[in-house]
Amino acid sequence: MNLYQLLETGFPKDKSACAIETHDGLYYSWGDLEKATSKMANLLASLKLPQGSRVAVQIEKSPEALFLYLATLKAGLVYLPLNTAYQSAEIEYFLGNAEPAVVVCSPKNLTWVSQVAKKTGTKHVFTLGEDRTGSLLEKAAGLSDKFKTVKRSDDDLAAILYTSGTTGRSKGAMLTHGNLGSNAKVLQKFWAWRKGDVLLHALPIFHVHGLFVASHGALLNGSKMIWLPRLDTKELIKHMPRSTVMMGVPTFYVRLLLDPAFTKQTAKNMRLFISGSAPLLTETFNSFKERIGQTILERYGMSETVMLVSNPYKGDRVGGSVGLPLPQTKVRVRKDDGSLCGVNEIGNVEVKGPNIFKGYWRMPEKTKEEFTSDGWFKTGDVGRWGGETSAGKVPNDYLCIVGRSKDLIISGGYNVYPKEIESFIDDMPGVDESAVVGIPHPDFGEAVLAIVVGKPGSQLNTDAMIAELKGKIANFKVPKRIILVSELPRNAMGKVQKNVLRQTYAS
Repeated sequence: MNLYQLLETGFPKDKSACAIETHDGLYYSWGDLEKATSKMANLLASLKLPQGSRVAVQIEKSPEALFLYLATLKAGLVYLPLNTAYQSAEIEYFLGNAEPAVVVCSPKNLTWVSQVAKKTGTKHVFTLGEDRTGSLLEKAAGLSDKFKTVKRSDDDLAAILYTSGTTGRSKGAMLTHGNLGSNAKVLQKFWAWRKGDVLLHALPIFHVHGLFVASHGALLNGSKMIWLPRLDTKELIKHMPRSTVMMGVPTFYVRLLLDPAFTKQTAKNMRLFISGSAPLLTETFNSFKERIGQTILERYGMSETVMLVSNPYKGDRVGGSVGLPLPQTKVRVRKDDGSLCGVNEIGNVEVKGPNIFKGYWRMPEKTKEEFTSDGWFKTGDVGRWGGETSAGKVPNDYLCIVGRSKDLIISGGYNVYPKEIESFIDDMPGVDESAVVGIPHPDFGEAVLAIVVGKPGSQLNTDAMIAELKGKIANFKVPKRIILVSELPRNAMGKVQKNVLRQTYAS
């Protein structure tokens, strides 16, 4: 089934009911949503694109941006969301690799995006601004507001999400209509979505968390969304009394706790606070419970799998644990020798289920490498069942994620892969080598730190290096600091000991 048709089953019969309310007071009814989606789908259909064509999108968050995603599904095409912080070098790689038929960008970026699109062979470039401007809306305005959803099977591609690799080469995770649909249905029941729920939506929509987990949940439930363009603590507090569900990264909860206006009274109508995309510190977990009298529900997922594991809606939510495997999802923890881990034994986390992605775009060998011979996906995370956390004893059937075998850094909910940053730094004049690590940060969870060795006689300026990186890569990937050293610590095999660097610079 086309994912749009599944989501549509949850839309209310009353089309005049509010589907989205924006931070600045605009109201979009469910009728508005359906009509705008159909107009955009008609525009895409008018381009006469081959089946499986990709629609690459790098635009600011707006209700119209969500409608474009839904229109892409409705038209039977493949949606390719791109982080709004990505710069030209990154976009050129994604467009070159995915070869989208359509690119939609912010009006302010049209000049350079259209040049990159032309270079990579994309024929159709549209603009869409967060203020309801741009050529996409202009061209769609005169088209019919009726559109028959294109048939798609569960195994057909719905979206491609790029997730950087430890080698520095980004991989496109191929997610099907079945992957996304099955996960949406499971989460609707597991998190007890109910009639009258209102979702407070402040997450970006180029990411699994905001686009799939949050938006799908509200759409499938026919729930109103209060739509905030970005994390703004005062806006969260302002709209929270009229909301019942909020999803955020740990940074959301850290910043709410710093604001004295965030009280039990503010959250009196909230029934569920969900945290994911980065580890939630036990300190934040406990402080939130003490302040508000509610327990944050932490869960675990990936771009390749959507949601895998969650603390229960009813039952114990344990700090430091991501909870129980979701219905239909199987999770196992294995030692390096392939044997299964017992309780409190640390091993590699592997998963299986209808939500697991189809593979990496145009990377059959990499796809094969990331699956076991018996069909389980290797998450690259290291975990254990049960044991103890600083919050206390963990039930034996709850999963704890204790590390990442691939040196992934998660800063503010965004994935940062050290090898990619190191490749840019190593190319700079005067640099001999570099090592990028994540260190604890009270707001972002982890901060990106670069340790750099200069060539003999070089005079490196760390401020200038950071400024140069800001022009090349997304801001969340740019190191908060660069530290110059004479040499990097290595083991007997000559490999850089990043664990030593993390310990040395933890403070």
